[in-house]
Amino acid sequence: EVPDLAAEVQELKDKLLRAMAEAENTRRIAAREKADASKYAVANFARDIVRVADNLGMAMMMVTDESRKEDKKLDNLCVGIDMTMKELLTIFEGHGIKPVPTVGHPFDHNIHEAVQQVENTEVPNNTVMQALRGGFTIQDRLLRPAQVIVSTGGPKSGPEPEAQGEASAQNQADGGGQAYEAEGPGPGQKIDQET
Repeated sequence: EVPDLAAEVQELKDKLLRAMAEAENTRRIAAREKADASKYAVANFARDIVRVADNLGMAMMMVTDESRKEDKKLDNLCVGIDMTMKELLTIFEGHGIKPVPTVGHPFDHNIHEAVQQVENTEVPNNTVMQALRGGFTIQDRLLRPAQVIVSTGGPKSGPEPEAQGEASAQNQADGGGQAYEAEGPGPGQKIDQET
């Protein structure tokens, strides 16, 4: 029998195209894994080092304005802690580690972990009232969710505050002492959660 050369050529072409497509997919996956490895290589270290920011924030929360006014040395110590916190945040930002927004922002289960609900008719329903522990993202992934207290009983929450900076200023005005809480993605914005 004479072999059907046209059919054999077509079959070989199909096999070649499949092999090329598979090789291209493998190359893309390897490139993505390499990029992820370099972007998120410090994730475990970052998860540990953000506890330093927690401790600095707690130290600042323990000192009242009155005691700072009464004791100049204590005030100087607090200034030093604040400077250390700012430097730590600058280093975090340089490595793609950013705080998630909390006080004054609508609760977002993607970046917040509600540990308590407090009834408050003056605050829009489902709004973060207080941050107990700051949350962070690294690049576009959640490093650690923020532990927050959420309001209930108020009016339905409306749009986000006009200026994101207002929430940070409000957070500090509330005595939250979380100088490390700043900008982050808005509620509902997708963040890859690290596995």
